[in-house]
Amino acid sequence: MSHPFATLTPDLVLDAVESLGFLSDARVLALNSYENRVYQVGIEGETPLIAKFYRPARWSDAAIREEHAFSFELAEHEVPVVAPILQDGESLFEHAGFRFALFPRRGGRAPEPGDLDQLYRFGQLLGRMHAIGASRPFAHREALTVDNFGHESLATLLEGDFVPRSLLPAYESVARDLLARLDALFARIDYTSIRLHGDCHPGNLLYRDERFHVVDLDDCRMGPAVQDLWMLLAGERQERLLQLAELIDGYQEFHDFAPRELALIEGLRSLRLMHYSAWLARRWDDPAFPMSFPWFGSERYWGEQILMLREQLAALDEEPLRLF
Repeated sequence: MSHPFATLTPDLVLDAVESLGFLSDARVLALNSYENRVYQVGIEGETPLIAKFYRPARWSDAAIREEHAFSFELAEHEVPVVAPILQDGESLFEHAGFRFALFPRRGGRAPEPGDLDQLYRFGQLLGRMHAIGASRPFAHREALTVDNFGHESLATLLEGDFVPRSLLPAYESVARDLLARLDALFARIDYTSIRLHGDCHPGNLLYRDERFHVVDLDDCRMGPAVQDLWMLLAGERQERLLQLAELIDGYQEFHDFAPRELALIEGLRSLRLMHYSAWLARRWDDPAFPMSFPWFGSERYWGEQILMLREQLAALDEEPLRLF
């Protein structure tokens, strides 16, 4: 069977955008996106728009609208986020069986790794975002937990025979050992679950002309605040301590941070590693994935995964990062 995105042709993209009253200039540029399909569409006499077509059956309509509502709420409080375009009070549209949304084009660059001034300012931005995110919970979007990011990821990999047979015992053993540690860690650390960006890597925090903004809330969910912070840290421990201090200094101007959450960082890193492999496995029927990730399934890839999970077990025994 062909994948649903196989019918998403450039003509269909143009027809979808024009169905909302925009006149395209017939230019369509596919942007780098795997989970969904995202295109820059030229508009006659105006700035191009970004059209995002949601992966069928991933999120419910209610969950997508909740993502959009979060964007609008942040924008209303002047948090610089790229929110979808509203038309007659609606932001989620349908054309030829595809759900899609339109966004204004906002360019920018990812932050420089380790730049302390940028980290301070990004801390301010995330503090403002989390102050809004903590005001009430999501109703339709899942939380980040050890169960769905960890145990369910392992089940996906084992049931689908994605791990080479020669490495299966080693991978399953280290993954189960790690999950047992993560279950205990997340049960021990008292944290408050808030609305998060959820996938706050540097590529989703952009700046241009000294202006900063947040993009791509597609993975927003409930979880500990530190989930949106740890991926901005890079380098050796001492470097990360300095970066963390700047990030939290900016953050706490707008929202209180609970230092006990720092003990979750290596656990969250472990869950991200497992979830990434399971994500590739779950999307393997999409032709874009075997073409873009040909190394998935190789013994080399899974050998590296085993090594990384073992390193995460060791990292859980190390002293967590702490504030000065």
